[in-house]
Amino acid sequence: MFMIGAVMQQDLIHLEAIEVACADGFPHDEVADSERQVTPFAKAGFFSKMSFWWLNPLIKVGYKKPLEDKDMPLLGATDRAHNQYLMFMEELNGKKQSQSHAAPSFLWTIVSCHKRAILVSGFFALLKVLAVSTGPIILKEFINVSLGKGTFKYEGCVLAGLMFICKCCESLSQRQWYFRTRRLGLQVRSFLSAAIYKKQQKLSNAAKMKHSSGNIMNYVTVDAYQIGEFPYCFHQTWSTSVQLCIALAILYYAVGAAMISSLVIIIMIVLCNVPFARLQHKFKSKLMEAQDVRLKAMCESFVHMKVLKLYAWEAHFKKVIEGLREVEYKWLSAFQFRRAYNAFLFWSLPTWASAATFLTCYLLKIPLDASNVFTFVAALSLVQEPVRLIPDAIGFVIQAKVAFTRISNFLDAPELNGQVRKKSYVGIDYPVPIAMNSCSFSWDENTSNPTLKNINLVVKGGEKIAICGEVGSGKSTLLAAVLGEVPKTEGMIQVYGKIAYVSQNAWIQSGTVQDNILFGSSMDGERYHNTLMRCSLVKDIEMLPYGDCTQIGERGVHLSGGQKQRVQLARALYQNADIYLLDDPFSAVDAHTATSLFNEYVMSALSDKTVLLVTHQVDFLPVFDSILLMSDGEIIRSAPYQDLLTDCEKFIGLVNSHKDTIGAADLNKNIPPQSSKEVSKKVTDDIHGSRNTESVKPSQENQLIKKEERETGDAGFKPYMIYLRQHKGFLYFSLCMFFHIIFIAGQISQNSWMAANVQNPHVSTLKLVYVYIIIGVCTIFFLLSRFLLVVVLGIQSSRSLFSQLLNSLFRAPMSFFDSTPLGRVFSRVSSDLSLVDLDVPFSFVFSLGAIFNAYSNLGVLVVITWQVLFVSVPMIVLAIWLQRYYLASAKELMRINGTTKSALANHLGESISGAITIRAFQEEDRFFAKNLDLVDKNASPYFYNFAATEWLIQRLEIMSAAVLSFSAFVMALLPQGTFSPGFVGMALSYGLSLNISFVFSIQFQCNLANQIISVERVNQYMDIQSEAAEVVEENRPLPDWPQNGIVEIRDLKIRYRIDAPLVLHGITCKFEGGDKIGIVGRTGSGKTTLIGALFRLVEPAEGKIIIDSVDISTIGLHDLRSRLGIIPQDPTLFQGTIRYNLDPLGQFSDEQIWEVLDKCQLIEAVREKEQGLDSHVVEDGSNWSMGQRQLFCLGRALLRRCCILVLDEATASIDNATDAVLQKTIRTEFKHCTVITVAHRIPTVMDCDMVLAMSDGKVVEFEKPTKLMETEGSLFRELVKEYWSYTSNTNI
Repeated sequence: MFMIGAVMQQDLIHLEAIEVACADGFPHDEVADSERQVTPFAKAGFFSKMSFWWLNPLIKVGYKKPLEDKDMPLLGATDRAHNQYLMFMEELNGKKQSQSHAAPSFLWTIVSCHKRAILVSGFFALLKVLAVSTGPIILKEFINVSLGKGTFKYEGCVLAGLMFICKCCESLSQRQWYFRTRRLGLQVRSFLSAAIYKKQQKLSNAAKMKHSSGNIMNYVTVDAYQIGEFPYCFHQTWSTSVQLCIALAILYYAVGAAMISSLVIIIMIVLCNVPFARLQHKFKSKLMEAQDVRLKAMCESFVHMKVLKLYAWEAHFKKVIEGLREVEYKWLSAFQFRRAYNAFLFWSLPTWASAATFLTCYLLKIPLDASNVFTFVAALSLVQEPVRLIPDAIGFVIQAKVAFTRISNFLDAPELNGQVRKKSYVGIDYPVPIAMNSCSFSWDENTSNPTLKNINLVVKGGEKIAICGEVGSGKSTLLAAVLGEVPKTEGMIQVYGKIAYVSQNAWIQSGTVQDNILFGSSMDGERYHNTLMRCSLVKDIEMLPYGDCTQIGERGVHLSGGQKQRVQLARALYQNADIYLLDDPFSAVDAHTATSLFNEYVMSALSDKTVLLVTHQVDFLPVFDSILLMSDGEIIRSAPYQDLLTDCEKFIGLVNSHKDTIGAADLNKNIPPQSSKEVSKKVTDDIHGSRNTESVKPSQENQLIKKEERETGDAGFKPYMIYLRQHKGFLYFSLCMFFHIIFIAGQISQNSWMAANVQNPHVSTLKLVYVYIIIGVCTIFFLLSRFLLVVVLGIQSSRSLFSQLLNSLFRAPMSFFDSTPLGRVFSRVSSDLSLVDLDVPFSFVFSLGAIFNAYSNLGVLVVITWQVLFVSVPMIVLAIWLQRYYLASAKELMRINGTTKSALANHLGESISGAITIRAFQEEDRFFAKNLDLVDKNASPYFYNFAATEWLIQRLEIMSAAVLSFSAFVMALLPQGTFSPGFVGMALSYGLSLNISFVFSIQFQCNLANQIISVERVNQYMDIQSEAAEVVEENRPLPDWPQNGIVEIRDLKIRYRIDAPLVLHGITCKFEGGDKIGIVGRTGSGKTTLIGALFRLVEPAEGKIIIDSVDISTIGLHDLRSRLGIIPQDPTLFQGTIRYNLDPLGQFSDEQIWEVLDKCQLIEAVREKEQGLDSHVVEDGSNWSMGQRQLFCLGRALLRRCCILVLDEATASIDNATDAVLQKTIRTEFKHCTVITVAHRIPTVMDCDMVLAMSDGKVVEFEKPTKLMETEGSLFRELVKEYWSYTSNTNI
């Protein structure tokens, strides 16, 4: 059975921490929750629970107005994820202690946690089976009464009353069975979601290779949900078998030995089903694998959409996803066709069974009369519905088994060994916070080729250690080793104290700036303001529309690279830790901000802290206590600056290459001497901002991240029409319905033929039977056609919907991705799409089929006993009203379920990408508590939704029981002989299945109404306003455009949204062809926006950009972007091979690629790998260092050879030596091209032909750098001065 290793050993210990986190981690949620009362279900009495009376208030509110999150009472304590998770952990730990030799089974632990609920719901299932089985027996007695064989006077009336009581019993027990198993499923789902989240917090690096973020997302949004559906079907499997046995006994009671033929047919059909079930299981597993691969690709594309647009690669990536979807369709159609054959077998069972039995009766000379024929028909129709559910139950069991295996494998995956950090006690000073003795570390736990080898390191309390070395030397891995992220293969490591960590690639949570800085700590106004000052954030926050309460979007998309880094630094500083691990945090900020940060942050705020700083900035090194020089995963020297400068050649080379890049002598000529104190003062004032004005806050509507949109109220037939309009959907659907009507008509005519002629002496038994059989066989062909058409309808609609959704998302502008959390997009392309693929087509056809069934049953009753109209007409009116009353709430509950699921997926996605940071700050418990809260918020609407379905069905069942009993009363009270016994039998056998057919009709309609919301949600993203055309046929540029590379910008004004203020205010300048242009300016001056405008990521509000006489707004986006080269700010690698990352479109030969790798200084790193160009690149390229990723991006630009190249702060993560080589490569390789460089490092632009200096979205200067250096008071001169002060002043 499935095992769980040391899954969640110490989780019980963390519990108080979680409860504390729940209490103070997310105060605003708590306030809202405290105002909501707990569900009335928790306090409901026996009668209220049995009749679902406790739900009345909520349904009443939902009928009056569209329900919202706040209208829903909280779940009861037992149903909350926290308690479920606890219960499971206690049980698991108990089992571990009792069976010390073997790991306890995961499945049986869940069963033993919930055995009482399973037994109680099982008791109700049994009760339901027994209540149903009384029907045919009462029917036989009733026919005997109509034949005049009654035993006492009012026997008919007593039987009618008895019928009503049995039907009510059946209804109460079935509703409790369904409700209790659904609730149990919800509890299991909540616990699994929590367990998966907890596991991903501890996942080892090796396990992350197998379980990508897309997979983990799928485990929660798809697999856990499918397991949650399983308990609902579990009792269906055995109760159907019991019901079959009882039905066979009734058949024997009705037709004697002829019942053997029915038994043979049932056995044959079940045996035929076995191979289908196996195939279904295989195809479902393959389908889930295919879905995982597609989701992973979609996930990667949407996360890096900006890069795809800049490189004009959308079409290629879209094509890849379409190819993966084709594979998915292959398994989807295989699975759905097997499902259809399966369903066909079981639906045709009554026809085959009755045909075989009546034929046997004829052969065995068993007389047929109204009594035994219709007892037989009634018994068969009782079995018919549960038997029809067998394929669905099998399907659910198969889906749950596949999902369970996947989740079990994930929960068994290897974990990080968290033994690196020792417990620290407040008030104790540790003389040696970090000690490593002969340590080797390897990401993939490979002892033969470790990532870091023979590391000896002792860091004393309060020491400042700098770590430097060339790209890929293991600097970031060393910090990861201190954090315990890299498996240790040998040696000893000890880390004491609280750690704060700043990653090289900024990880920002969606939420406000304040949330990101506080990171779960309580607000201390003075410390908070001091933190903002130290991190140079005061001015930036003043510029945001809501100050520090501005929503900054997913991954902080609304902040510049430098702002993100400073928010990270502020988060670390606010935590007031003992050890600070800073991974190259100054690479994304400009020189004067870096100086200020270094002074204010590292040297002042962290003066008494232990600091390990990875840096490429040689200028900071003199003030460090010690410098670790790394190369090829080893620390080659560890000594203070001066010592290294005297006797370490490698270090001297590093310093000299830095001096070369800043061209110290040239700078010095142009800068008058000035004390560093002055500069620092000026810099600090500039950054901190001396404005203290109160900005006017716009309304909450203007927040950058909008609340997730959902439809409200009754959408009418719109979503159904959307589904059926796809690719001949109406045609397939109409044919399905037509065939279904013929099938029902065939069944009625079969039974009418029997009823009319069973007592007719002029019709021989043989004729009676063979006409009956012929009609039955004809109807079966229509049944098969109907099932096959359902699958075709589903596949074609899914294909069409997906294609539109994919086109819409890939053509959406960047503003859509900036303002839409990806969790919303993922929940639509994963769980919503999964429902549309698998369930919607069957629900669609079954719900309309069930409506026809129900009304045909009622029709038969009415035709035979017209008096029933007195009861049935009011009942139908009441039923339709009840359904509307219910649907008003149910639809909103399903929609809220969708939006809360997006929030859950979002939080999970963020936690996966920020796992290292969360672990470094030891905030796992707070994030886990937030996850539990989101799981409950998602479970709540689902709980009320299925409870409301049972509420409705119970009321409808009682009503149909009343119609049946009334019909029986009429027959009992009217004089004998009014009705022929055949028609009495037919009427009551149809009447007995009336409530089943009505319930199924309502159930399928409710399922469909709930599932169609997925179509509605997918449709919301099918019509996103798209970017400009990819290609404008009548205005295509020449194949060799641009030839000269002249860029002319005329009065360019840009705003990000219609209602937003201008970001660029009328920029005008001209870059001559072949010139090297440097764009400089402080953080937030509009440099990156200008580049965005060049690639038309944002369209101008006014003005234009002309490249080689072509106005770029008049040509297609693909034509524009594919002709420009860029090395973007965030170096991005995709999962795949090195070759694929450099040349995804496959346009270049291996020789060309090797040549480029040589120019990018990557040839050695790639040759070391066994597979060369086919070496694997994992998700986000995390198996390559940040600098190497940047070099790969340079490689892409070298391969493309564009006439215009843009470098967007492209050398930010690279050491000076590599930077010098790169600059040289760019100068020689792009000698005749226009190169536009956005720079933080001033030396990068010193040898440019022209410099464009920007401030607050305006051009301040555009001139040759030498001329600007000579101009007193120029902004460029100021920036150079600041940079010079920061590089030359070693006492920083």
